[in-house]
Amino acid sequence: MKKLLIAPFLILIKVYQTLISPLTPATCRYHPTCSQYSKEALQKHGLIKGGWLALKRIFSCHPWGGSGYDPVP
Repeated sequence: MKKLLIAPFLILIKVYQTLISPLTPATCRYHPTCSQYSKEALQKHGLIKGGWLALKRIFSCHPWGGSGYDPVP
């Protein structure tokens, strides 16, 4: 059931990673990238907690935010 709920989000992330991301310059401040982090968070923690972790990470990606190695907890 968990996999069924997160599958559409994982597909959207994969579409972004294969179609959109290669067209933009590599400017990610974190490792792993925000899209990879989101994918891992959803797979590991599910839709609610993984989605929250992904949103927090995406919203911290700005010039005054953090940077460096930031694995999924």
